[in-house]
Amino acid sequence: MPWNPNEPYNDLPDLPPKVEVETKAILKASIEARDALAHLNEAVQRLPNPDVLIAPISLQEARDSSEIENIVTTDDALFRLVDDQDNRADPSSKEALRYRAALYQGYSGLKSRPVGTNTAIEICRTLKGVDLDIRAVPGTTLRNQSTREVIYTPPNGQDVIRSKLANWEHFVHDDGLDALVRIAIQHYQFEAIHPFNDGNGRTGRILNILLLVEQQLLSYPVLYLSRHILRTKNEYYNLIRGVTERGSWHEWIEYFFDILVTSAAESETKANLVQILMIHTEAHMKLYAPKLISAEFSSVLFAQPYCRISDLTAKGVAKRQTASNYLQILSRAGILKEIKIGRDKLFVHSKFLELLTTDGRQILEYSGNALAPAKLMFPPSESPPTAQTA
Repeated sequence: MPWNPNEPYNDLPDLPPKVEVETKAILKASIEARDALAHLNEAVQRLPNPDVLIAPISLQEARDSSEIENIVTTDDALFRLVDDQDNRADPSSKEALRYRAALYQGYSGLKSRPVGTNTAIEICRTLKGVDLDIRAVPGTTLRNQSTREVIYTPPNGQDVIRSKLANWEHFVHDDGLDALVRIAIQHYQFEAIHPFNDGNGRTGRILNILLLVEQQLLSYPVLYLSRHILRTKNEYYNLIRGVTERGSWHEWIEYFFDILVTSAAESETKANLVQILMIHTEAHMKLYAPKLISAEFSSVLFAQPYCRISDLTAKGVAKRQTASNYLQILSRAGILKEIKIGRDKLFVHSKFLELLTTDGRQILEYSGNALAPAKLMFPPSESPPTAQTA
């Protein structure tokens, strides 16, 4: 039966596709994507603690993946609210923060089981904050936001959807095709199955990251895929629709690989810049606060740009009053900036925030994969003897 956007696509073909997808051009593009991911892995592994990149990148991925679905918040709001104890986040920020939680949950779950239907269900439950399951009620359609025209009706009926998901799950672990080709294909299929009433796009983008880690193509969940998808949103949806309407698998796979290459290069640059900033920050602390230098303190400073006294106490770095003194010292040294939001006292690592929310080149010297010579980047606000009284 020909595909009709107004009818449930219960005839969505099972995987693998019936066309040859491992063409010479696609396999060449796969090699380029693998190489980009390998360079990213090397950059992340050079960091003293990969968590310094995992935490902020996951927040930015959450923001942009949510914005693709028109859930709009900002980097600054998310960084400020990630450890907020007073639950002051607006609805959009809460949705994006749940995305981050779902990504972490899925990443942790890889230790105990492979990616599959149950993984997708758990991710979507965390995203939406409700105990949902596979769609059972008919009537789900995807519409053009401007014209309200129906552009796609996904498969209908829980048994049909579960059957499609079982095929999808089998395919993602079938070694018959190149791993990256499989990941590109499964993303289309998951979006076409559209197994949940809401949250399918975000769930599918988290699954991409998890599968890259599961297939040992990515060491940590630090790939910022959604930024490039957001930049090319119309192309993303048009190519997905092209597979549905015309079976245009080659165009979709090549686009997906381009996303991987671009995103891996951006994340690699970010990892290198974070390493440089850590080197410069420690050099500055040696002059202005040498007694504060420790791996534990560094992990808090680079966990995210906004630091609270409670962050230091929770990590066992210091008790409350001492932690407050430490942060005041770094504020006087020009590394942190103290601000007050409501009842909350926050200390902003401004250069880290700027690095994460821009390409970072404004504040650091960087060329290719080479680290710049260490030099102080913070203007001295006090003489070293005065500032190092920790």
